[in-house]
Amino acid sequence: MKDSLVVIPTFNEKENIERIIRKVFSLTKEFDVLVVEDNSPDGTAAIVRSLMAEFSGRLHMEERKGKLGLGTAYIHGFRWALAKEYSYVFEMDADFSHNPEDLLKLYDACANQGGDVAIGSRYIKGVNVVNWPMGRVLMSYFASYYVRMVTGMKIMDTTAGFKCYRRKLLDTIDFDRIKFTGYAFQIEMKYTAWKLGFRIIEVPIIFTDRTEGESKMSRGIFREAILGVIQLRFKRIRPKKAA
Repeated sequence: MKDSLVVIPTFNEKENIERIIRKVFSLTKEFDVLVVEDNSPDGTAAIVRSLMAEFSGRLHMEERKGKLGLGTAYIHGFRWALAKEYSYVFEMDADFSHNPEDLLKLYDACANQGGDVAIGSRYIKGVNVVNWPMGRVLMSYFASYYVRMVTGMKIMDTTAGFKCYRRKLLDTIDFDRIKFTGYAFQIEMKYTAWKLGFRIIEVPIIFTDRTEGESKMSRGIFREAILGVIQLRFKRIRPKKAA
């Protein structure tokens, strides 16, 4: 059984990908990295390939044929991690909006504090967001409030995308029943874990908006999240059937 894998989806992240990989590998705890690359036209994959010899056995890449959505990228990574028998699997952005140093705090929450999933939370202690315009901060904060009201979850940052999962949680979720691909994917994964009775811990982090590359946020993604929450409220959540 291997220990920890950080899954990083990429599309046009040439400005960030080498720096984020080197930062993860510089941490005091050893993490492996899987880049799920969606055929970036900017050469992101070539940069990752150039680093794989230097970090042999620790840096991996799965290349897909197009931009297929954040949710499907993470599920691809989860399936890969389970097949390789990792004990802890992390979601993290490539753009430094998530501080790699906080991987250590997420790991501790699952490995030592009994969490089945640890969430890097922007809102568990006030509002900890840097470089976002006030309109986007309010939209994000009240989106989480809306999710709590509709679903009943007691999670402050319901759209957070910086997380650590225990293997047993991912092994229980039926990925074929996870339907959303954008921000609603993050909500759906938390809601599914909550409904299945897993323990969720929120860990305070400071979220810093990207300074390099372009944001992948769009109105369509936000709309999916708002409408998707209503669908989730009435979705029947069941564990994966044993093979």
